[in-house]
Amino acid sequence: MLDRLYLPILGALAAGVIALALVWPQGLGDRSPAPFGHTPVQRTPEMKAAMQKATDSAVRRMERARQAVRELQTEAIAPSQ
Repeated sequence: MLDRLYLPILGALAAGVIALALVWPQGLGDRSPAPFGHTPVQRTPEMKAAMQKATDSAVRRMERARQAVRELQTEAIAPSQ
C-alpha cells in the first residue's frame, strides 16, 4: 500500500481510537462524560447493598472457619481425658 494512503488512514484510525477511549464507559470506575454512558451498575444503591451483604457474609464465614481451626488446634494440644 502506498505511504501516502496508508499513513493518513493510520493517523485517522489512531485519532478515532483515542476519541472512543474518551467516551467509552469506564467499567467499575466513574461514569463517562455527560452525553455518553450511564451510572455504573456497581454504583446503584441496590448493588452497593448486595455487595456489602456478600462482604459481610464472607467475613462471617471466614471468622467461623478460623474459630473451627482454633478449636481443633486447642483440642490437639490439650486433648480431653
